[in-house]
Amino acid sequence: MNQDWSIQHRADRCAVSAEPFRDGDTFYTLLYYEKGEFRREDLSEAAFKARNENIQPFSFWRSKFETPPPATEALGKQTAEDLLRRYMAEQSPEHSNARYILAVMLERKKLLKEIEARRGEDGSLTRIYEHTKTGEVFLVPDPQLRLEQIAEVQAQVAGLLG
Repeated sequence: MNQDWSIQHRADRCAVSAEPFRDGDTFYTLLYYEKGEFRREDLSEAAFKARNENIQPFSFWRSKFETPPPATEALGKQTAEDLLRRYMAEQSPEHSNARYILAVMLERKKLLKEIEARRGEDGSLTRIYEHTKTGEVFLVPDPQLRLEQIAEVQAQVAGLLG
């Protein structure tokens, strides 16, 4: 896979019907891997049932729609979520271990929920996370850290978070 990581935002309407989602609506998120990139589609339950089942997505799951909270001003102190977003936007291979540890930290805080782990054709492992509040999808490559490496990476991340 050429695209190593990504954040893709949850839509507020169905990709097929363009009908807006309402609080509590069940919808489906489908991830497709096309031309070396991931593409996300959010479908209403009716659109999901009516789709062409011969076209299989890379991954899919069902969720309940919740209206996102209003945006707030960023605080001065950097959070684990801020740092993860920054490292994912940079796409620098030197931060792959920190990205993974940050995602695990946020999963433990119940801010991220692991939806699936997929093996690529090259044997690499990608973990698919969904942000529990915003519905954003995070594709985080698993660097397959050895036990003796984890403490060092955790210390680096703790130092970055200050």
